[in-house]
Amino acid sequence: MTGSDLLRYARVHRGAAVLAAAAAVALLSALFGGTHIALPSIGSGGVTTGVPFRHELPLLSAVFLTAALDGTMSAHNEMGASAMHRLRLLYCTGLTLAACAVSFSTEALAVGPGAGAVFVRSLLIWLGLALLSVRLLGHQLGWVVPLASAFFLIWYPHSWWDWTSSPATDLFSWTVAATALSLGVAATAATPWRRKTFLRR
Repeated sequence: MTGSDLLRYARVHRGAAVLAAAAAVALLSALFGGTHIALPSIGSGGVTTGVPFRHELPLLSAVFLTAALDGTMSAHNEMGASAMHRLRLLYCTGLTLAACAVSFSTEALAVGPGAGAVFVRSLLIWLGLALLSVRLLGHQLGWVVPLASAFFLIWYPHSWWDWTSSPATDLFSWTVAATALSLGVAATAATPWRRKTFLRR
């Protein structure tokens, strides 16, 4: 496996487009992330509340990252040999790290390092949920599970489990990030041929 193999793989699997989309989301957060999303408050007639726009933007970056798994060769990639899966893992890991670096840098410059860390943490949580959604519902529906989780965060913000508003040092939120990402990676690794092999044992 060489660097040229990785570059060819990236060209076929939308690497530049995914990174450009993640950079655009980071820039959008830097410019307009402080704007609050106006929402009707639950239980109070006519009163509106809202959450900062930047709290929900990492969801877009996470869903964009799952586009790297889609494409005309996606089914063949899942049936590939171990070398193909290593290349796929290396590519997805590199792409995720690049998106996290761009997002952290932009958010840190616009708001501060703490905000950059929170943005990256949210991105990783929603990436794990998006990967799980891709495995359960298909490549075109990677947004379903992340969006479902976002509804609770929007309507019930600042709760103890709200990873978008908890501080960068919150251990529970980082545990959620590690758990969600582990589930997503495990779901991605559970290709049809691996599941069949496991069930035969």
